[in-house]
Amino acid sequence: MMGHRFRPPISATISVIVALVILIGLGTWQVYRLDWKSDLLDRIEERAGAEPVELPATVPEGEADDWDYRPVRLAGRYLHDLEMHLVARTRDGQTGVHVVTPLERPDGSFVLVNRGWVPIDRRPQSDRVEGLVDGPVSLTAIARVPGDQAWMQPDNDPERNDWFWPDLAAMAREAGIDNPGPLIFEVRDSPSMPDGALPIAGQTRMNIPNNHLEYALTWYALALTMIGVYFVTFLRREPGDEPEDSR
Repeated sequence: MMGHRFRPPISATISVIVALVILIGLGTWQVYRLDWKSDLLDRIEERAGAEPVELPATVPEGEADDWDYRPVRLAGRYLHDLEMHLVARTRDGQTGVHVVTPLERPDGSFVLVNRGWVPIDRRPQSDRVEGLVDGPVSLTAIARVPGDQAWMQPDNDPERNDWFWPDLAAMAREAGIDNPGPLIFEVRDSPSMPDGALPIAGQTRMNIPNNHLEYALTWYALALTMIGVYFVTFLRREPGDEPEDSR
């Protein structure tokens, strides 16, 4: 009979245990993220497909999530001289900006409206005057709760009108308007816009990738692979157990 021994060094065992805890933890975290993302996609599909509703005069901070991705009807007057630009936005592989403009509503309150995308070479207002609609406008938009500044995302630069993320409070201060509330509104349709005019509306991101199952399986597979390598590496034949030559 051939004998084997399995006596891995303590240091190797500790390293493998630590690595397994990390890999299994990452896999489990991705499982939780899968559940969260699935719920989010279901909520987006349900809300975005609903009929637009009138936006109330104010939306309390604590109720913002209830409005996220809901279609709303808005009316008012754009303050084009106060528009701000969300930079580094792409459309069909082309770089541009999203134009965010304060909208003064009939009751005197303000909201910030993401009117849509313009290519980088049409960023100056003088290159898209046909889209600077004057007077009262009506539109439908998707209400969004803006995300926080992402990791490694640059700070906003109001002096250059370069906004890398929608900091609504800072935008309101820069524009000199009253608190616009916790939501930004992404235009879906605006009948008052001339055909072909910029910005191009309908930039709400609906197709959010959900790859967390693949990520979870990858982390778990790495954990199993490490266990296999660990046993193969330190499982050795006992000395003298080589098969005898039968010749």
